[in-house]
Amino acid sequence: MPHPPTAAPSNPSPVLLGRSFGLGELEEVARFGRPVALAPEARERVRACRAAVDAIALAGDAAPAVYGVNTGFGALAETRIPARDVTALQRNLVRSHACGVGPDLADAEVRAMLLLRAQVVALGHSGVREEVVDLLCAMLNAGVSPRIPAQGSVGASGDLAPLAHLALTLIGEGEARYRGELLPAADALGRAGLAPLELAAKEGIALINGTQLMAAVGGLALLRALRLAIVADVAGAVSIEALKGSQVPFDARLMALRPHPGQARVAANLRALLGASEIMASHLHCGKVQDPYSLRCMPQVHGASRDALGFAQATLERELDSVTDNPTVFLGVGGAESEFVSGGNFHGQPLALALDLAAIAVAELGNISERRVEQLVNPALSSGLPPFLAPASGLCSGFMIAQVASAALVSENKVLCHPASVDSIPSSANREDHVSMGSVSARKFAQVVDNATTSLAIELMVAAQGIDCRRPLSATRGVEAAHAAVRAVVAPLVEDRALYRDIAAVRALVESRALLDAVEAVVGSLA
Repeated sequence: MPHPPTAAPSNPSPVLLGRSFGLGELEEVARFGRPVALAPEARERVRACRAAVDAIALAGDAAPAVYGVNTGFGALAETRIPARDVTALQRNLVRSHACGVGPDLADAEVRAMLLLRAQVVALGHSGVREEVVDLLCAMLNAGVSPRIPAQGSVGASGDLAPLAHLALTLIGEGEARYRGELLPAADALGRAGLAPLELAAKEGIALINGTQLMAAVGGLALLRALRLAIVADVAGAVSIEALKGSQVPFDARLMALRPHPGQARVAANLRALLGASEIMASHLHCGKVQDPYSLRCMPQVHGASRDALGFAQATLERELDSVTDNPTVFLGVGGAESEFVSGGNFHGQPLALALDLAAIAVAELGNISERRVEQLVNPALSSGLPPFLAPASGLCSGFMIAQVASAALVSENKVLCHPASVDSIPSSANREDHVSMGSVSARKFAQVVDNATTSLAIELMVAAQGIDCRRPLSATRGVEAAHAAVRAVVAPLVEDRALYRDIAAVRALVESRALLDAVEAVVGSLA
């Protein structure tokens, strides 16, 4: 699975819009400020496509009705708009659709939306002027981020309300952040040396039709989930050693008899992480026949999550290079007139289903992790470890409530995993009679990733204490590397203390990728 960088490369070349790029580039721009620019060949396509829109606009009231150019929107699609009002139509569209509510999106999520919206119109089927793409690029490069509320989209014509807040900034309205300060949008643009635009024909609808909130929030969360899936293998390996578990169930011959790709990758990781160790040698002839499922079935459980995340990754990667607004402009060839084709590429169902599945997949990583924590702290299950790994059982509670905290998170995830995509509330006078709820899928998924990250941090913290309890015996090189990384940020528990700081420290270790870097330095790359 990919390991996108945790920082932008030195003097990075810009991501060129109008060309294909992946989730790694999305993260580099959104989180780490990699610059962007419009590819030269894409600029030519944008100009040619705009000429087709200008031809409609110049024809005035004699032009045929083209949805969103000289007609109303949604249920008002049959209402013809006079030529003198076409510019006002686009401005009114953006203003009227800016109905977002709830907390603001994080800056990285907003930047991802800006990038993805710029990519859609740079692909040359939207009919905007090149100045629109240039302003989107300039905002990204200068660090101007529209204030976009997280709620208000049903994923029907895409993410209408959130994208309208994005578009407001381009016309100098609404609010935006510049260098950490929330300002009126016109002021934020001015401080960055930029000027707002007056939208021309079709440009309002080209900016607000599409799936960019769900793709931005979901895409960034998916990258975290892909890394977390590898962390789950590491945490599980530390728990296996601490619990005197067996590595036999990860035999490559056994995996070949059920050839799911995720299962094979997880088993390979576990074989790399485990192997010969003093702890393993100490219980070779203990008489225990089989480990509990949370240890023995890690390839099957973690692997199924990997395969589900792979499906979501493929769906999102396709979406990055997709035109998702409406209507779509197809340039005439060989003297044929250009066509404006109305369709439904803005509908969020492909992403909604994929992100709902991804949430379930990540929730299962937390679910099985919490069961391993229970194995570690429960004296009836822990193969001789002290009750709750407490230094003085009874006087000290040890990690008793750490397991409870993980249980609370995985239980919350079970609620969050109810699929948003099975719901639909008709809107726009029943013209938009089936909606995807994809923005809800994306936001729920991001929360599930947050919760599962904390659950796995708790497992690493508790399993590290289990390794300490097996001393002077040593674990495998990979497990010892993980243990050392945890111990670099959290001391062993020698008496009860407030554990919330420890959990936060291990979570930061996981999120920074320092844990994986430390482990891979000794066992090689984990897939």
